[in-house]
Amino acid sequence: MLRPVTGEKLTFERKAQGMKIGFIGLGNMGAPMAANLAKAGHEVIGYDMATVTVNGVSNARNGAEAASDADVVITMLPNGSILRAVAAEVIPAMKNGAVLLDCSTVDVESARAVAADADAAGLLPLDAPVSGGIGGAAAGTLTFMVGGSKEAYQIALPLFETMGQKSVHCGPSGNGQAAKICNNMILGVTMIATCEAFALADKLGLDRQAMFDVVSTSSGYSWSMNAYCPAPGIGPKSPADNDYKPGFAAELMLKDLRLSQQAAEASDADTPLGKAATDLYRRFVEEEDGTGRDFSAMLPRFEKRGRE
Repeated sequence: MLRPVTGEKLTFERKAQGMKIGFIGLGNMGAPMAANLAKAGHEVIGYDMATVTVNGVSNARNGAEAASDADVVITMLPNGSILRAVAAEVIPAMKNGAVLLDCSTVDVESARAVAADADAAGLLPLDAPVSGGIGGAAAGTLTFMVGGSKEAYQIALPLFETMGQKSVHCGPSGNGQAAKICNNMILGVTMIATCEAFALADKLGLDRQAMFDVVSTSSGYSWSMNAYCPAPGIGPKSPADNDYKPGFAAELMLKDLRLSQQAAEASDADTPLGKAATDLYRRFVEEEDGTGRDFSAMLPRFEKRGRE
């Protein structure tokens, strides 16, 4: 909770116990996030293109109505173009000094463009993509990577603490998105390497449990191996133990990898492994059977393949 040192900060601390929140985008992630905010005592007014009922959340007729007179407007949207369109609708409806908090995963350019428009309108923009998936959204254990001003971050901090277990202020606008796509580029690359290694171990006659016992406690240690092992029956329970039903879908990994390569091209960064991972997930999702499967289902893909 904020520790008030001025009258203004005291106002924000009081509001932290009962802010008025507009929440736009009540899909698989947004709906449980909005429900957790309502459960914590905030007045949440939601809007989604689809007809959605969320416990404790009242429904607006459009995005502008949800944003009107809100202390914080939260968006959780599919891509940058939709974010820009929604921002163009809600920014004029928001009151001066309100926080525009985007939790979508979008391209850095769109995040910074929306932030510039919000700032010009007298608002406080934050880009705060999340990690933790649908389960984390429901449990309130998400991690937020946040770009924007320290002032805006402090105002939104009680909301991050309600919706998640951790938030990191990464710097100015766009840096939250930068952190998310860099993190997920690492995740995509390490998952592919982990799946390749298990498939190679199989062909070399190495038992998977022995493989895990060695790698998980030595220099091959990674989150993909230790916490989200792609081999069924090995390590902690993961989507591999549920026929690769998605915790994090392969098509969402492809989206994030494409964002990483878009950012790499715009910033003239050399990311050969990121590029290779993007191409592999593109083939997996668009040409093979990856759609609707967890991104760790790369393992059965490699099991069936020989050397090209």
